[in-house]
Amino acid sequence: MTAPTAYLDFTKRVLNKLKKSGIAVKFVTLHVGLGTFAPLTEENLQTKKLHLEFYNIDEKTAKFLNKAKKEGRTIIGVGTTVVRTLESASEMGQLKNLSDNTDIFISEGYKFDFIDGMVTNFHVPKSSLLMLVAAFIGRKKLFEIYDVAISKKFKFYSFGDGMLIL
Repeated sequence: MTAPTAYLDFTKRVLNKLKKSGIAVKFVTLHVGLGTFAPLTEENLQTKKLHLEFYNIDEKTAKFLNKAKKEGRTIIGVGTTVVRTLESASEMGQLKNLSDNTDIFISEGYKFDFIDGMVTNFHVPKSSLLMLVAAFIGRKKLFEIYDVAISKKFKFYSFGDGMLIL
């Protein structure tokens, strides 16, 4: 298992400020394996599948998020693992598969069904995490952001700097 590293910047103080400003914070579970951090293989690229990981979304959270989505509220996944969980559970913009294994590989051409944005770290090359982010904002925009991050000496990897992408 690994730590939910995109969430590390969300201290109790930050969470309280978010809640006071009207932003709801909900939690989901994805049992992250080492495969998340493994370099992509030719097999991954050909099959469009990753390693299996188990996820769970409790019913109360799913009801809240489904209602928020129907109301047109913005859904932000904090971390690529949350994005994978929500996208794996979603069918036609609603969370339906609340507990399952996922091998979803989000890459260019993927049509996001549930999330509207994400908070994520700067990821290493040749990773499924980097491809997920590129699928969301486009490869060109991603490279522009990474050029800025490199020039400003941002920290990369799991315990690096984070970014909000809408």
